[in-house]
Amino acid sequence: MGLAGLAAKGSPSAGIGLWKACLDQLAQELPEQQFNTWIKPLSAHVAEDLSRVTVLVGNRFKLDWIRAQYAGRITALLETLYGQPIQLELALAPKETPARSFSNTMVSEIVVLPESSAAADDGAAGAFKNRLNTALTFDTLVEGTANRMARAAAMHVAGSPGQLYNPLFIYGGVGLGKTHLMHAVGNKLLLDRPDAKVLYIHAEQFVSDVVKAYQRKTFDQFKEHYHSLDLLLIDDVQFFANKDRTQEEFFNAFEALLAKKSHIVMTSDTYPKGLPYIHERLISRFDAGLTVAIEPPELEMRVAILISKSRSEGTEMPEEVAFFVAKNVRSNVRELEGALRKILAYSRFNQKEISIQLARDALRDLLSIQNRQISVENIQKTVADYYKIKVADMYSKKRPASIARPRQIAMYLAKELTQKSLPEIGELFGGRDHTTVLHAVRKMAAERQQMTELNQQLHVLEQTLKG
Repeated sequence: MGLAGLAAKGSPSAGIGLWKACLDQLAQELPEQQFNTWIKPLSAHVAEDLSRVTVLVGNRFKLDWIRAQYAGRITALLETLYGQPIQLELALAPKETPARSFSNTMVSEIVVLPESSAAADDGAAGAFKNRLNTALTFDTLVEGTANRMARAAAMHVAGSPGQLYNPLFIYGGVGLGKTHLMHAVGNKLLLDRPDAKVLYIHAEQFVSDVVKAYQRKTFDQFKEHYHSLDLLLIDDVQFFANKDRTQEEFFNAFEALLAKKSHIVMTSDTYPKGLPYIHERLISRFDAGLTVAIEPPELEMRVAILISKSRSEGTEMPEEVAFFVAKNVRSNVRELEGALRKILAYSRFNQKEISIQLARDALRDLLSIQNRQISVENIQKTVADYYKIKVADMYSKKRPASIARPRQIAMYLAKELTQKSLPEIGELFGGRDHTTVLHAVRKMAAERQQMTELNQQLHVLEQTLKG
């Protein structure tokens, strides 16, 4: 839906809504690392007639990168949202005044999301670039059963680095809060010890730094940088797969940091022994500390996240709306936040109060795709294929473990991923009683907390079903 007609041209709210909606959409499209690094620090000025958007960028390198990688998509999004052609301009933020305080009588100033400290570090000559996002703290992380153990371990590390749980290895599916926890550890340590050398990086950045050190013959500087840290936070170590020299250098850094009682926190999409094409000696180091999983958030936690996040955006979400969204968006926190952004944008554009009907309208595409893709029949077929049994075994009375266990897993997923009631699910599994389904759901929920292999299998099945 375009912005035309929703606010008078020249109205500051129209410009604010246009740029904010563009950011919301980019946050959904781009990987979190890319969005936080390149898009989140930007600010924009929108002309009063909405015909021109000037995006202010911190330095020349970033400006060239934004132009090459993102300018086309930003322009297309703005024009789609507004419904008319828009001229996009990129400009360097004035050095004498920060981008956010720049004012002009011909434009509406747009204040967007808070910049990460990584962006702030770029302008601080000589300052150590820790790349932390200061907004990601333990206080802003909603706690629930799904992340309680990981959060407790992370808090312990932040309070007593170099002691227990070294390294701390956090694994789980995308968008569950692994990165948030790592930033929280770094921010808490710096609050207690401002002089500590803390670095957050994505594994791809470490790979890039190894390549540059090779090309420029600067391995002494590379080692001095990484081996001198007090806390290394490294995201998505599965990206080290098949990169032998990178793994060699990470092993050396790992050993050096442990020797000086520095702490290492890592994340991955799977548990250490499930990482493919990683050297065995690295796997053994990963396993030597504490390995904890973050699960998809349960219903109550999803409701709490929605209410908390909407408040941080200056809006109160009614509890019944939060329950409606939480019951329909189940996979991860990132998708939950994306749904919230859509609802807030839809509410602003239409100047309507947030209600279940408004949420239903805002999430129409998401709900349509979800209802079309995930059915009990689809779950039965996917699980049967995965465990190499016949789909007919899902409805049969056969009870050998090779059939009964996949059937229980399918029942569990049917309860988690669809809106069907226990009796409805039982009927679709050969007319079984709802108590049989309830037993299967409770059993699988308990076992996935204790059995790493089962948890990983369920993650794979959930991601497969969600496309």
